[in-house]
Amino acid sequence: MSQIVGRDCVRCARRGVTLTEVVVAATLLAVAVVPLLRALTVAQATGAMVERKTQSLILAQGTLDEIRARALHHYESSFRKDSETLVGGYLCNVTDDQAPNLRRVTVAVGFDANGNGHLSGDEVEVTLTTCIARR
Repeated sequence: MSQIVGRDCVRCARRGVTLTEVVVAATLLAVAVVPLLRALTVAQATGAMVERKTQSLILAQGTLDEIRARALHHYESSFRKDSETLVGGYLCNVTDDQAPNLRRVTVAVGFDANGNGHLSGDEVEVTLTTCIARR
C-alpha cells in the first residue's frame, strides 16, 4: 500500500502548468487585450472631441450674450469678427448682416488645431445663429 501512495505522490509532484498551456493562456490574453486597448483609445479620442465641442459651445454662447448686451446701446455698430482669439487656443468668427431693424448674427467657434491663428471651416466645432431686433 505504501508503494501506491508513493506513485500517486510522484504524479502529483509532476502536475503543473506545461509550456503549451502557458502559451495558450498568453495568446488568449493577448487576443482579449487588443480589442480592449482599441476601445480605450477610441473612448479617449471621443472624450477629447466632446470636450472641445462643449468648450466651443460655452464660448459661442458667451460671445452671443456679449453681442446681445452691446446691441442694446450700440445697435448700429458692426459685430463682425474674424478669427478672434478667445481662450486656450479657441477662435471665433462672427458674421453680421447689419439689417436696419432685425439683424442676423452667426457665431462660429472652434479650436485652432493647426495653430495658424485663423479659424478655417474644418476647425469650426459649433455654429450658433440668432436674430437681434432694434429696440
